[in-house]
Order: sequence, then structure tokens, then C-alpha cells
Amino acid sequence: MMETGRGMIKPSEELVKTNSGTISRNSAPISIGTLELRLLERYPVADAESWDRMGLLAGDPTALVTKVLVALDPTAFSIDAAMHAGANVLLSHHPVFLEPPCEFKPLDTTCSLPGSLVASALQEGVSLINLHTALDCSSEANRLLPSLLNLECVRVLAPRESDCAKGYGQICWPTDGKPIKLEHLAARCLSVFGSVPRVWGAPGDLVQNIAVVNGSAGSLLDDCIKVHADCLICGELHYHQALEALQKGMAIIELGHDVSEFPLLALLAQAAIAAGVPSEKVLVYEEVPRWFTPEATRV
Repeated sequence: MMETGRGMIKPSEELVKTNSGTISRNSAPISIGTLELRLLERYPVADAESWDRMGLLAGDPTALVTKVLVALDPTAFSIDAAMHAGANVLLSHHPVFLEPPCEFKPLDTTCSLPGSLVASALQEGVSLINLHTALDCSSEANRLLPSLLNLECVRVLAPRESDCAKGYGQICWPTDGKPIKLEHLAARCLSVFGSVPRVWGAPGDLVQNIAVVNGSAGSLLDDCIKVHADCLICGELHYHQALEALQKGMAIIELGHDVSEFPLLALLAQAAIAAGVPSEKVLVYEEVPRWFTPEATRV
């Protein structure tokens, strides 16, 4: 393992526990363009939101893949880590930009950050690929958090009209079918993710109909209310949205946007391996949250 920037680079085997199966490609070198096409076979652009930017946003599609570094975000840290690890592809969940930059200048200038990150990646020979909302709405991503929290998935919270197995979020029950105290569910979140969540609601409240959404859940709040969810576990929610939900009888457990999506790195690594990149050439940039909670600190 190698420490670089603000995170740790780990071999993909430490996160990828399952075999990539029959869709695995052979180990012959592939181009970055071929890698992109195979990733988009698994997570199609048609599944992404219309406002999203996904796929290869910067880089040379004709270059052969040397190594792939998987990260949540394309940051100055992860781009630098990819370069030092000998990876010429940074495969991230989030895109480096949504609106295309107007200028591309070094980080130490007044250029906007997305443009500087693209310039830095191109200078270091690192191509930027992301899968964002196409991954978010996949059945694998939707079931990941519930499985980690030992919750039974009942159905997709906001299913796609074209495919009810895809969409956003899951409605879940405790695996024993019995209501669970909010404080115990929050403690489970702390144990699983190693990060103190923000909890809205009374500790002793019993919850059973639980909505689970990775990342931001603001656009799904009405869906949660319609299905009478007792509790929403999510990455984040705006203050007034959380306040509205609480007044309508729904507790909230906010994990942190990044914390809720760190598990997706395993899916990205699996996808790269299934696309034909040898597992030993797929690395994971495992970050810790860039924020902290000081309740354990004595002043």
C-alpha cells in the first residue's frame, strides 16, 4: 500500500471480493477508448440523468491502459496519486465538471477549479472517466448500502419506468422484520462506516420502513413521504428538507455524502476488471472523509 496526498492507494483485491464472472475480458492490453465503451456497456449513458457528464471527459482514447486508479472524486490529490502510481486512467464516481470549463490553467492561478483539474490531468497523462448517475441508478449500487447495514431490500424507492430494477434508493426492512430503535440503527451506521452520522429524531423512536439513498437525497424526499418511510438513511439532506421530513414523522440519518458513496469504489473496481483490465493493475484510492466531528475531543 502507498500513501499519497490525502488518501491511501490499495490493490483492488482488498475491496473487490467477488469474481467478475463470465463478462470478464481477456488480459490483452486495451485502449482507454475501449475501456470507456466496455464500462458504458455495463452502465449505459441512457441510464444517466440528462444534465450529467459521464464517460471519458479528458484524455486520449487511443492510448493503451497502463493502470487504473479508482476514486470517488477527480481531485488534485487523486490525479497526483494516479500519476505517482503509474496509472494513466482515473476512474471516478463523480465527474470533474458538469458545465464545461471556459479556461484551462494551472491550479495556482485564478482559473476555476474544473479547468485547472483537467489541465493538470492532461499534463500528467491521466485520462478522466466517470460513471456517476448511471452507476447511481444501477441495481448493484442501490442494494449496496442496505446489504452493508444488514437491511432487507423490499423494492426500489424511485424506479425507472423502463426498468423497475433500476432507479434511486431502496425501501428496506430490518432482516428480522421487527422495528428497530433509531439510536440502534444510527449506532449500526457508525459501526459500519466508522463515521459519526447526523441523526434527526428521538433516539427511542421505532423505525421499520426504512429508505436508503446514497449521496444527496433531496430530490427523493417526496418519494420517501409517499411510501410512509419511518426513516431515511442518506448521504445528505438540506436543513429545511430534513426539518420538513421530521415534522411529517420521518427520522433522518445523514452519513455524509462521501461516506455514503465510498462503498461504490468496489463496484467501479469490479467494472474495470470486468472490462479487461487485469486486477493487479486496478488500484483504489481510499480516502477518509475531508471533515471531522469533534465530540470525542476534549479541550
